[in-house]
Amino acid sequence: VTRLFALYPSQSIARSATSNQTPPLLVNMAVTIRSMIMAITMAIFTARIHVITGFSTALRHQGKRINPPFSTTVTRLFAAKTNISFTPNPEIRDKATSTVLVGRHAALKSLIDQTDSYVSLFGFRPHPEVLSSMHSALDGNAAAGGSSSSYVIVPTVGPAAPRPPHKLSICALKNSVTRNNHPLSLHAVTDLVRGATPSKGVTHVMVLVEDYFGLGPVGAAVGRSFPLFNRKTTKKSRVGYADKESDNEAENEDDESLVHVTFLNSEGKVIKNQLEIAAAEAAADGVRLACRLVDTHPEELTTTAFAEECRSLFENDDTVTIEEIVGDELKEKGYGGIYNVGKGATHAPRLVMLTYNPPEDVMVTDDLEEDKSTIALVGKGIVYDTGGLAIKSRVGMCGMKHDMGGASGVLGGFMAAVKLRTPRKIRLFLCLAENAIGPNSVRNDDIITLYSGKTVEINNSDAEGRLVLGDAVAHVTKHCDDVGLVLDMATLTGAQLVSTGKMHAAILANTEELEQRAVKAGLASGDLCYPLLYAPELLKKEFNSKVADMKNSVKDRSNAQCSCAGHFIESHIDENYQGGWIHVDMAGPGSKAERGTGYGVGLVLSLVGAPGFDTRQ
Repeated sequence: VTRLFALYPSQSIARSATSNQTPPLLVNMAVTIRSMIMAITMAIFTARIHVITGFSTALRHQGKRINPPFSTTVTRLFAAKTNISFTPNPEIRDKATSTVLVGRHAALKSLIDQTDSYVSLFGFRPHPEVLSSMHSALDGNAAAGGSSSSYVIVPTVGPAAPRPPHKLSICALKNSVTRNNHPLSLHAVTDLVRGATPSKGVTHVMVLVEDYFGLGPVGAAVGRSFPLFNRKTTKKSRVGYADKESDNEAENEDDESLVHVTFLNSEGKVIKNQLEIAAAEAAADGVRLACRLVDTHPEELTTTAFAEECRSLFENDDTVTIEEIVGDELKEKGYGGIYNVGKGATHAPRLVMLTYNPPEDVMVTDDLEEDKSTIALVGKGIVYDTGGLAIKSRVGMCGMKHDMGGASGVLGGFMAAVKLRTPRKIRLFLCLAENAIGPNSVRNDDIITLYSGKTVEINNSDAEGRLVLGDAVAHVTKHCDDVGLVLDMATLTGAQLVSTGKMHAAILANTEELEQRAVKAGLASGDLCYPLLYAPELLKKEFNSKVADMKNSVKDRSNAQCSCAGHFIESHIDENYQGGWIHVDMAGPGSKAERGTGYGVGLVLSLVGAPGFDTRQ
């Protein structure tokens, strides 16, 4: 069958299709027969791999295969991962074993019709009818988009070794979307790229961003397709002495796959703008960092480990400084929210403070000329939430390692902004604690004092996020005079999913202008968000207490609960602070299918004005 492929490469069929001497019916028959042969070959090839794998552990002895007299099972950490590259590289076309073409349905049609550009795009010339048929099978109005894949033969020249069948996939996005979605449906980009990319080999992902859409958000969407954290193991049956062949097989299992991303404009030309490509790469790195932290289990990602992660990220960067307030020092200095939430855990609670001062030689963009004020990012970092003594149910507690999604999102955005040398000073505050159960855990009915000086009666130890955030916003607005905007981000309430759903975070802002700015940043970055009711004078009564300034949980859970939680945080902002405040509750979009999404990275990059992120030059 392999020889048949060599005898009838794709060019020969293409020539037949354009010849006046060959009837169209025979051409269609030739294409059909060739596709059938290809499918049969792949089936045989796959079956052969399974057969070889199934018997690979048998012991070779005197040229015969026999069952081993004894065996031991060795469990190893599965370390394979996907590396992503964004730097334009024409050589990737020859190295790729699969190609994924992504874009809006109508834009893809225009590109596929340009048959003369096939070789420059793919490195080979697939038959035009194959691409047209794949594209025609997709619906340009499907909300989730769609994909079509086929294996094509890549002909070789001269004595070169035959190349294996090349997987070619077309991922079509919806042509038009509603006003509350990114025009490229970035959620669909993530899902389609993940589904079309093989787990091994070199994949060339080409994204048709046209002439309008920023590369940064698309880079973040692609990065989200390939999470880093994995603690799966592989079990190999190994005989009692070293076997060279099986050792090589074990090494191959850890081979890293490579995904190379190329951006195309409306004409199908490769985009080579270094600033925009750097923004895409930084955004992807930030998203993958945030996803890895959210996915890591709490036994490994303690508050101590989280703080060490921060130090390791910036240990060689002179533009970032790090300070910490840890354990009993929190209590001594009056940070009653963070301290009391985390005092029952094995690892001490801590407030990690990072400051980025841009180098003097960075260029200030036009949109930052008028507003050069510092932005403070505050993240809820509850590394695990049992609910405390108001303990969650078995079902409700599973997945609560994701309760530090706000901290991971702002940290990923901060890291990417630093990489891009954003021309604005940025402060980052991470409220790290574990809401654990123990003899020292805070109790319902306890009264604690937050850094604002206000007293809080605990009526629900499972409403802990607002307590730690209250301390942080009080610190920022009291001590950081250069801050003009405070943005806090948290997986704060289950009510957020009821309010704005699983794709859109809920935002609360103290001015209408900031509310609109946040929504615009969400649409540009793909980290979608939507406004909540802002009415503190109507909702603060939900926290009334007989013995303290306020309770920490609402009296009536059906009265705009998500807005109430945000207003609780707002109530601890220093009374002399005159700047802006945005609260982001991303409990829904922070995770999907038991994985972190890296939500918040793009929103942060858009709000701080990271160079090249969501704009085109």
